[in-house]
Amino acid sequence: MTALEFLGLLLIVAGFSTLPLLLAVPLIWVERKVAARIQDRFGPNRVGPYGLIQPIADAIKLITKEDITPAGTDKFVYNLAPILSVASVVLMWAAIPLGPNQSLIGVDLEIGVLYIIAVASLGTLAVMMAGWSSNNKYALLGAFRVVAQLVSYEVPLVLSLLIPVLFAGSLSLQDIIIAQHGMWFILMAPLAMLIFFVSAQAETGRAPFDLLEAESELVAGFNIEYSGMKFGLFFAGEFAHVATNGFLIAHLFLGGWQGPGVTFNGPWWSTLLGIFYFVLKASIFYFMSLLLRNSVPRVRIDQLMDFNWKFLVPISIGNLVMTAFLVMITNAAGFGLASYQPLSEATFFELLPVTLVLFLGNVVVLAVIVGTFGRQLREERLTVEAVAAGD
Repeated sequence: MTALEFLGLLLIVAGFSTLPLLLAVPLIWVERKVAARIQDRFGPNRVGPYGLIQPIADAIKLITKEDITPAGTDKFVYNLAPILSVASVVLMWAAIPLGPNQSLIGVDLEIGVLYIIAVASLGTLAVMMAGWSSNNKYALLGAFRVVAQLVSYEVPLVLSLLIPVLFAGSLSLQDIIIAQHGMWFILMAPLAMLIFFVSAQAETGRAPFDLLEAESELVAGFNIEYSGMKFGLFFAGEFAHVATNGFLIAHLFLGGWQGPGVTFNGPWWSTLLGIFYFVLKASIFYFMSLLLRNSVPRVRIDQLMDFNWKFLVPISIGNLVMTAFLVMITNAAGFGLASYQPLSEATFFELLPVTLVLFLGNVVVLAVIVGTFGRQLREERLTVEAVAAGD
């Protein structure tokens, strides 16, 4: 490799690494505007037209603020934590296809899904490092909650990720997208998509799962001792992580850049159309995340853990077992996913029978869940009413 080629590659890597941070700037404006409309407010409307320059003004304010490091901190770990928080998102983008062209993915890893799960855990590690190194009991309590919450919600997240991998027969994100040419996986596994969405919301620490930075309990949570741009890096990482979750849902369950008129490694207009489809699909789940954050109250820590271990994890295991069983049965019957290899060459009508079987399986699991937990809640309510009547 010549020096010029190395320099070009370095510039590409630097530009690609900066993209998630630049994306956080407009996302902050979008989130504040959406939150304002939900809460019957105007949101940013002073700095620039429609308040568009407000995030830039906020970034300048954070950059110019004094960088304070409290006494008694572990300085190396304290300063490394916000960098690691952003790095976890940047590393995820390295394996996420941004369009229907091989040049729009950093590296097409054969273990792409496994890689994304691994590097996403660095964000959890960054929060734990920040809370422990700050020498503050409230920050440390926020870090303890990270261990309890984020690590726990990785279990249903990973179990729901296994289903698209099972369908496509590959851990590569690009292979999973191409396998959905005839049928999106959301129609085969809507319950897995829902579990992934809820678990991802908890993984990013967003309301109603924002116990790690509950202001009414922990002052500000794990980041209370951070100021200036170090404080800003945590939130830039959070905003970029939420958008990345939308990208992953679009790729894993909605076909990514797949859509009418799009061909892989096609002409420039096909590439632009694929990017448009991809961003549109990801935006749907991003706005769903914003709606959930601004309309649902924060839950208690015991409710949070009960919801995961007593509800999401059993459902995830049951859904995975049911899906694997139906895939095996349909393959034995001669109309399963194994009958069409590669899956990308199967048409919508060819995949319709197996899709209907898998969809009905999800409906049955959902009916069992509603019946079981509905009966349990009804029994608890009757018990409370009986105790109240006895008093």
